[in-house]
Amino acid sequence: MTRRWSVALCCAAWLTGVGVGRPQDVNEETEKAIKQAVARVSSSVVQIETSGGTELLGGSGPNAVIKGIGPTTGVVVSPDGYIITSAFNFANKPSAVFVAIPGETERRVAKIVANDLTRMLTLIKVEATGLKVPPAVPKNEIRIGQWAVALGRTVDPNVNHPPSASVGIISALNRIWGKALQTDAKVSPANYGGPLIDVEGRVFGILIPANPFAEGDTAGVEWYDSGIGFAIPFEDVLAVLPRLKEGKDLRKGVLGITAASRDLYSTAAKVNTVAPESAAAKAGIQPGDEIIEIDGKVTRNQAQVQHALGPKYEGDVVSIKVRRGMEEKLFENIVLTGPLSAQSIAWLGVLPKRDDPELGMEIRYVFPGSPADEAGLKAGDRIMQVGTVAAPGAKEPPLVPFSGRDQLMQFLATQPSGVSLRLQVRRKDQGEKTETVTVRLKDLASTIPPEVPLPSSAGKALERPKVPPRPMPPPMPGESPPQPPGAPPRQPGESPQPRGGRPGPMPPIAPGAESSPPNLAERNKAEKGLLRRTNEARDKEYWLFVPENYDPQVSHGLIIWLHGRGPGGRDADDLRDIWENYCEKHHLILLGPKSENESGWVASESEFIAETARAIMREYTIDPQRVIAHGMGLGGQMAFYLGFHSRDLIRGVATTSAVLATQPKDPLPNQRLAFFIVAGTKDPNRMDIARSEKSLQEKRYPVEFREIEMGRQYLDAKTLAELVRWIDSLDRL
Repeated sequence: MTRRWSVALCCAAWLTGVGVGRPQDVNEETEKAIKQAVARVSSSVVQIETSGGTELLGGSGPNAVIKGIGPTTGVVVSPDGYIITSAFNFANKPSAVFVAIPGETERRVAKIVANDLTRMLTLIKVEATGLKVPPAVPKNEIRIGQWAVALGRTVDPNVNHPPSASVGIISALNRIWGKALQTDAKVSPANYGGPLIDVEGRVFGILIPANPFAEGDTAGVEWYDSGIGFAIPFEDVLAVLPRLKEGKDLRKGVLGITAASRDLYSTAAKVNTVAPESAAAKAGIQPGDEIIEIDGKVTRNQAQVQHALGPKYEGDVVSIKVRRGMEEKLFENIVLTGPLSAQSIAWLGVLPKRDDPELGMEIRYVFPGSPADEAGLKAGDRIMQVGTVAAPGAKEPPLVPFSGRDQLMQFLATQPSGVSLRLQVRRKDQGEKTETVTVRLKDLASTIPPEVPLPSSAGKALERPKVPPRPMPPPMPGESPPQPPGAPPRQPGESPQPRGGRPGPMPPIAPGAESSPPNLAERNKAEKGLLRRTNEARDKEYWLFVPENYDPQVSHGLIIWLHGRGPGGRDADDLRDIWENYCEKHHLILLGPKSENESGWVASESEFIAETARAIMREYTIDPQRVIAHGMGLGGQMAFYLGFHSRDLIRGVATTSAVLATQPKDPLPNQRLAFFIVAGTKDPNRMDIARSEKSLQEKRYPVEFREIEMGRQYLDAKTLAELVRWIDSLDRL
């Protein structure tokens, strides 16, 4: 109240040009100023109604976003009938759209012209002329602390009355990765699509729901009326209006890289992977490069990279400077692509022997009918080096050594399905003798192996892995290949390594692999059994089950159990009894976070779950390729949510009696995600659960779907055993 009162005093004083007077005078002048500002823009604020479409817009359980009842809001952007509004207003895919314009007695039929899929705006059109377009506040004049009024036309059915108004200030600029203004005026479905205006009746921006860490029509709805609202600058809307009028959706501009660290702020912006056929790949950006400038602006961390790229559209051009080793390289005129189409993960068809510090990777199991099986690979063979196959007539590129499962997995993530590779293999019981075989990768299969041979681990998880000499990166066209520091000059006539078909340098070893291994004595002190704990902040509870045969030299899978309705923790004993033998035999640890919401999980609890899981991974030896979100009912819906919103953590989602209520995100090759979905034949949601499988398969995720004779009970013994084998095979290559 104090802040808003002081803002009102300043605003009234500025408007009247006199000193601050009595409170009554200030209130009258403030009210007058707001009414005048609203009146100036009122004729440009229209009312939008829709009919048809779905009832459920997104979310799950208590987080479900239901289609609103009543009209929504839009703003005129062109005299000939073009109107901009929030894409949220059409998330239910309506069959008809109607617009009521101030001063007219009849509603007009509207058609959807195009969508801005990065700023979540929709352009619609009615057959009309002479509509009034409100003026925009220039972006360079917008300041934090300016008076702001959010308008909407959902409450009053009479469109000729003034729109509803909520008063606040501009509280931040360049939010949502450089795309939006932030206001503390109330922003909700009551005014999504409406204008945020200043005290002169000019438009700051168009109100939308938004979330910096989520995408989609309904992202950010959970923050409505919270004092955190967002608006897309009106100047930006008008700038892309000609492109929207062409009837083509505007998509986010994508560079096609992933970061080496999940820390957005305190680490350098190093590239972890580069997607095949992406803008970055075509430009020549490589894994290990550190992005230091975008369009001439310094980028010191990943957040600044996202901030620079966030406002960009598909087709926009950027220049990027990177640091590669001791050099700086400038890549100009990079044309950003749209979101990369879903691609299957390339599959070799083997299970690795885990926790093996030796060079290469020992094969534990070969999937029947897989590329590895067709090439004659056997359990016990060790893959030592990998390389691509030369084009016809070209010189065979060199094979590249690697260190362990994770590095080979990262390399395979850069290869498309259908590509042929050469593998240097050391056969079991043949000493140091090696041979080279050729394999043709296939799409990642979803078949669960009929068996998973034990032991799965070499029992050396805490030993420092051996690191092969890393080949120098290939030269860029027209360059001489770089020399290692201190190497003698290249001799006259010495030819550079041919670039065609070369796989390039292997990705970096997984984080921590080259540092000192964890202290075995400390890890041996880790608690075992069924443990009840609180998180580090001591404001939330969870339980943990660690089998009595836990060995810190063996990496364990982590199953995050997300209970159904009601408080967590009450099912800890039941889950322990069900899973204990499997945990001991297959090296698994159970984690059971407790929800504080009696009616079920809420999205805001995902960070607590993820941080608790990471704390367990620091305490125990956890295999990052076997971290699973597992739940039943609403807990299963939360598992889906966690899988898509904690992509750096979760590698598998296992659900029973749970519906995927939102459109799944596209797969990321370097952040694999697989699904194990169970429906009961007597479950009333059986058909919706089956459709969840179809939605995931359309995105080319590996999915296992099972229907079993039950209603909404937990898994039967056969299905549970299958789930365990599925977990044990999540690190298949």
